[in-house]
Amino acid sequence: MKYFPAGGRAYIVAEIGGNFTTYAEAASLVDAAAACGVDAIKLQTYRAETVASKKAMFDMENTGVASQFDLFKKYEISEALHRRIFDYIQSKGLDWFSTPSHPTDVEMLDRLGVEAYKVGSDDAVNIPFLKYLARRGKPLFLATGMCTLEEVGESVAAILGEGNSQLVLLHAVTSYPTHPQDVNLSAMKAMREAFGLPVGYSDHTLGITACMAAAALGAAVLEKHFTTDRQADGPDHILSADPTQMKELVAQVRLVETMRGSGLKMPAASEKTTRLNNRKSIVITRDLPAGYRLTEADIAVKRPGYGIAPRHLELLIGRTLNRSVAADQVLSWGDLQ
Repeated sequence: MKYFPAGGRAYIVAEIGGNFTTYAEAASLVDAAAACGVDAIKLQTYRAETVASKKAMFDMENTGVASQFDLFKKYEISEALHRRIFDYIQSKGLDWFSTPSHPTDVEMLDRLGVEAYKVGSDDAVNIPFLKYLARRGKPLFLATGMCTLEEVGESVAAILGEGNSQLVLLHAVTSYPTHPQDVNLSAMKAMREAFGLPVGYSDHTLGITACMAAAALGAAVLEKHFTTDRQADGPDHILSADPTQMKELVAQVRLVETMRGSGLKMPAASEKTTRLNNRKSIVITRDLPAGYRLTEADIAVKRPGYGIAPRHLELLIGRTLNRSVAADQVLSWGDLQ
């Protein structure tokens, strides 16, 4: 299905949740993201009253010390606004889904026809919620920020145990922004090998380098926050890609995927001619008559590569020429008795 692309093509998601409060702002983001060539746009669906207590605090580089409740209250959006934005995204021919934080959020998204859910890292080990989501029978993108491999395993088992195998694991680091030394993209391979599931990357770094590297490592999904103004007020703008960056991200990821190739070690089609011209063969060092018995001094290894391969050099010592050969002639088996 569309959320699990085949053929090594990464599914690129522009995350706009938390970067707008009005329909006009959201529509502008959708327009800009669509122009960049992303596959999908994602929102965040929460209510401050169900996602955070009034005692919960943020203490991160992008927020400073701040009330989680107050920040979530500022950026929560109504069901009506969800519907308008989803309709607009669909009119642009893009996929759309969201990250719910509570069963009531899921119920609302279901009313709106959402076909997949992203699970945020804050709920990565919320086993009751994961089971609840799994029973909806829809694809799940599970972000694994702050998790150990053992915790991911417990969450995977909970989801699969409810009969839902439509699961993509997203490596993530819940630091905003994430600095290079903490990115740890090799964790993607560890999860892929441990669970045999598609693995992607949800990025919180500055810039697009981490996404390109994740694509090179075979990420099935790439999620990047998106904004039209990285200096705008709000916690996620600073770590979001702007339109210039997102367009470059999409282009470079597609280029990386092309470069990654089939994985089979074999000559490229473009090497057909150079394989003959640029490899080396056995070459005669001086003019020799027919009937001459070759010595080591009579042969050398030089380009081009359409004669006798160098691996046969020792077999040629003592062989007799059945015709005369000139200096620098590429030797062929037909020249020998």
